[in-house]
Amino acid sequence: MQLYNKYSTQLKGIYGQKVYKIPISIPCSCPNRDGNISTGGCIFCGENAVGYENLPTSISPKEQFSRNVEYISRKYKAKKFIPYFQNFTNTYLPLRDFKDYIEQVCQENVVGIAISTRPDCLREEYLVFLNDISKEFKLDITLELGLQTPNYHTLNKINRGHTLAEFIDGVLMAKKYNFDICAHVILNLPWDNDLDVVESAKILSALRVSSIKSHALYIEKHTKMADLYIKNEIEMISLEEYINRVIIFLEYLNPDISIQRLIGRAPKENTLFVNWSTSWWKIKDMIEEEMEIRQTYQGRKFNYLGGKAIETMQNS
Repeated sequence: MQLYNKYSTQLKGIYGQKVYKIPISIPCSCPNRDGNISTGGCIFCGENAVGYENLPTSISPKEQFSRNVEYISRKYKAKKFIPYFQNFTNTYLPLRDFKDYIEQVCQENVVGIAISTRPDCLREEYLVFLNDISKEFKLDITLELGLQTPNYHTLNKINRGHTLAEFIDGVLMAKKYNFDICAHVILNLPWDNDLDVVESAKILSALRVSSIKSHALYIEKHTKMADLYIKNEIEMISLEEYINRVIIFLEYLNPDISIQRLIGRAPKENTLFVNWSTSWWKIKDMIEEEMEIRQTYQGRKFNYLGGKAIETMQNS
């Protein structure tokens, strides 16, 4: 029994071999940090955002890509790659600069480009450019958009600066160009419960996103979330509860949506809480083991779209 639809397996099926994502950092910020929407960013976001393993932005994308490819090719004999513009809001740049950075990684061994951004920072001219790049270089484009949670009150508490509406709008804009959409969710936000997890799975299934990255919240020092944690104003769920939420999420998720990640890697340094002091691969194994014990799988409860109410009435 296949427990869930693995992204790595999907890529191998499309391109005929294992494909490696190469992290790329560019000098960009975020409207939630610079005052355009808010200041300070999301309350869990540190000064270095998520790309703690990335090369510095002082190195050009072309050089970052070259260095990483050289290392990975030597270690894994890799031949196909997806540059991943990971840090902060990559479409929150002048269009001229954005074009330059993207064009630098359009190389012969590249099969696609992944770009992380906020759903409220997608503009038509940027999508048109990416569509042109996709056609010219025969590349698959993936936009990685952070939903985190569909819960309005939680989004407000974490100072996300947008709601579910902007996420839906961003997905629909990108889908006009047939881009793949990878949605990011955090399944252990302190103010969420199991029903929010179910709603996340249902919304992402209804929107027909391409893939999912599930993260566990980690608490970095010197953030607003850290202040709440130190003051005991928030409570983190247990590892067992997180595993249960991941399984619930998968059960309600469309089985056609691939899973890029069940649990994120995070730096131990400069953190107050990270992955229950357990390695990410161990947690991944625990999730899979629990799914086998429960004899469950992705999509087991995916029975709520496509006129389900009428179907239920006709069968009654």
